[in-house]
Amino acid sequence: MERRSVREATRISLRACVPSCLRASFSPLRAIAPPRFLFLPLILLATTGCHDAGTLDVRIGQTTFELELARTEAQQEKGLMERDSMPADHGMLFIFADEKELDFWMKNTRIPLDILFLDHVGRIVSIHTMKPYDLTPTPSDYPAKYAIELNAGAADAAPAHVGDTIAIPASAKEP
Repeated sequence: MERRSVREATRISLRACVPSCLRASFSPLRAIAPPRFLFLPLILLATTGCHDAGTLDVRIGQTTFELELARTEAQQEKGLMERDSMPADHGMLFIFADEKELDFWMKNTRIPLDILFLDHVGRIVSIHTMKPYDLTPTPSDYPAKYAIELNAGAADAAPAHVGDTIAIPASAKEP
């Protein structure tokens, strides 16, 4: 049976406990942490709002949503297509390089969605509800840098209104 040093066992244990989005911040800790500090990654994970590198928690109105990140052109083109359902507190955050007028459509999207368009500071500039499979473009009405898709009715329930500001975490400010 292979024997490992405490340092190596700690490094392996931390890697298993910490998602990839947090591992970089633990690199010094992994090399020196004794086993009694293995609870630290769990405490930090519970307070960060980071689920993995592809999602984050964002508060909209009085509700916190777990949003998938659509940073690349491929992720943005796919969006929420071909899904039969989505949990009530989930959605997708689309992050664009520049603020401009945006259009979204519902090609191959099976569930009705609310879409919130936000400017570069996170202020909601327009909110629309989109119907499944509708190929009619839904415009942002004003220049926007971000778009958030939620289940239809979630924007009203949150509640979210044009003019409200949503705090976009620094890690999601650029594509």
